[in-house]
Amino acid sequence: MGTRVSWHNFTGGLVTTTLASRYDLQKFGTFLQACTNAIPNIHGSIERRPGMEYITTLDSCAYLLPFQFSSAPEDNFILAFQYNCTIVYCGTNGCCAGCVAGCAQPYCMNHLCEVDYAQVADVIYFAHCCYPLFKLSRTGESNASGYCWCIQCVALNQSLGCPTISEVTATCGQACGCCCWSSSAGCYGCCYCCPYTMNICSCLGYKVSAVDCDGIESLPSCACCICFRYPTDWVAGDHVTVCWDTVTCACEYNIYRDSAGYYGLIGVACGADCTCFVDENYEPDMTVTPKEDWNPFESDNNPCSVTFHHQRLTIGGTKDAPSSFYMSRTGDFESFRKSRPLQDDDPVEYMVSSNSVDDIHWLVSFGSLFLGTSGAEYTADSSGAAITPSDVRINTQSYWGSKNLKPLIIGSAILHEQRLGSHIREIAYNWEIDGYAGNDLSLLAPELVEGHKIVQWAFQQSPGSNIWIVRDDGVLLCLTYMREQNIYAWSKHTTKGRVISVCVLCGESEDILWLVVARQVNGQEKYFLERMHLRLQEDEDVTDSFYVDSGVVLENAISTDQTASTTVCGACHLIGETVSVLNVGSPEGEQTVGENGSVELQYATSGKVVVGLPYDTVISPLPLETDTQQAGSTTGMHRAYGKTTLRFHRSLGGQYTATKQGDLGREDFWEDAEYYDIPYLPEYWGKPCKLFTGDIDVVLPSGQDTDTSVILKQSQPLPFRVTSITTNVDFGEAP
Repeated sequence: MGTRVSWHNFTGGLVTTTLASRYDLQKFGTFLQACTNAIPNIHGSIERRPGMEYITTLDSCAYLLPFQFSSAPEDNFILAFQYNCTIVYCGTNGCCAGCVAGCAQPYCMNHLCEVDYAQVADVIYFAHCCYPLFKLSRTGESNASGYCWCIQCVALNQSLGCPTISEVTATCGQACGCCCWSSSAGCYGCCYCCPYTMNICSCLGYKVSAVDCDGIESLPSCACCICFRYPTDWVAGDHVTVCWDTVTCACEYNIYRDSAGYYGLIGVACGADCTCFVDENYEPDMTVTPKEDWNPFESDNNPCSVTFHHQRLTIGGTKDAPSSFYMSRTGDFESFRKSRPLQDDDPVEYMVSSNSVDDIHWLVSFGSLFLGTSGAEYTADSSGAAITPSDVRINTQSYWGSKNLKPLIIGSAILHEQRLGSHIREIAYNWEIDGYAGNDLSLLAPELVEGHKIVQWAFQQSPGSNIWIVRDDGVLLCLTYMREQNIYAWSKHTTKGRVISVCVLCGESEDILWLVVARQVNGQEKYFLERMHLRLQEDEDVTDSFYVDSGVVLENAISTDQTASTTVCGACHLIGETVSVLNVGSPEGEQTVGENGSVELQYATSGKVVVGLPYDTVISPLPLETDTQQAGSTTGMHRAYGKTTLRFHRSLGGQYTATKQGDLGREDFWEDAEYYDIPYLPEYWGKPCKLFTGDIDVVLPSGQDTDTSVILKQSQPLPFRVTSITTNVDFGEAP
């Protein structure tokens, strides 16, 4: 019986081959048993990933973090944390933008993947339980001298020095005209009494604090007390004059008076030289009180997570209180000073109570404050508009537990790593349960993450909504993710080397993936900073192709006599390596890089030459399975493929074959297969082929195996994008 069937989209991505009989699943026809160096697109097609463009050679292993001030590419930088230093690279061209000053790179290399970070404007805060809180700041302007970069330990509760009250004088408005004062020598706390008011006096206390031009208030002065009438008994003419010494860099001063044991604001003295204030019985404002020092991170009580929420620096998971989180004063990220009594803008301290000690591993601001702990996921909010010291509500959202991998916020969901198994889970609001729930995104491809540690990941929103994941063995994974379209498509990406770190920055036309790759070159391990090349655009031709790793583009390679040359130079980082060459859009096979970084071409050229390490793209769907009216399930049936139609979009080159019996479930089963070239014909012989869009018919060399499927492979440095595979298949009898 002959059947015409089609794999018309590939948004199921790479899955475990144990699903080969689960054709009851709605997405079964989109599953792949092999997807290496190919990216499933959100529109259904699948294409060869772009190559990795060589930028520079690093002195040592490095860990990348993004510095993104705005969406403008020139405001984005790459922070490369190396063994003894941190180098900054421009996000536009990868040029070195400076070395970070201050203390030496403070983290051990094996701890960098566990460092949490949060950025606000020109400052990034870093948190790790083995280190105090650090921050990296950028100052200066983008000019000839460049920006200045500095990393330093965060010193909390820093401000101007507190003022010193020099004199407090009380003036009585009664006819006696006598005064009481505190001595200028600083005998604060001593009481001086007016005889006329001897029986009706009370002790009045005053404090003064300094405020700088940024609105940061100092600690208050020591209290200075004087005996005078109780404020409710003051008469016309009564007043108290408070004087203090000038504080350098102060722009104004706050004056506080005691009321029932607390101090409230009674006035502000504006101006750096204004050092006196006359209290004419102003009512203390008890909502504005002087601050007291509080540092919950003293004695190496280091936090492991950091974020910003409701204009507060939010820190959690300290060594001594792993299930507690802390929030700074509102709008003053490095101040944890408290008021007495507590005010709404004071710092927040809260311990998450549960049946076990749940270490906080990450914090995310996502409407509510999300807390990922070792045992559950929580939200923290309040009954009002914002969290305050006296208004915190904790709600449990799930009990999966989390690792300390920094979560990703993508659209309306949070993605995090599950505590066990390295599975990737999403958290998103579900109106049916009026709460947050999500899926296990690695459920269909558990082999990709189980038994491995996820070192780092980054989200590339444009052009394909891809999550790039670095595994501990150096393999790069990609998850094409679009929740609203139910697209979760995995793919596996290999290169001649190990991927160490990744980060994503905004580019001109699409987001740029930056990588640190360890490669063996001429017998030595070297670390390269590379970036994934832009995808081939619709208005570009084959000469713009870039499908090699650690590649370089050599423009106008001409000889000294201005004639076309068969030698190009510029691949010094790959001396002694076998490379793939694209000569003005025409592949030339593999060549060896000479001692001076030169490559010999088969044909002389004066145009663009792309040189780099080759890589294979392999695509293979799961074997076809379905229910038929005549014979029921096709599982276990012999099958043979007839004419197969491959539909391409702007592609060139490539090969095809069929799987053999026993290939299903075998790792890298495509490596020992015999391939046949996809038959392209150039429009003009002797010139580069134009990119092809359309159908090409081939006949698969398949036998009568029970698990036969199609394999497509691209090894040349050319684009390869498949939109569908359609074939005639004859099912025989079951064995």
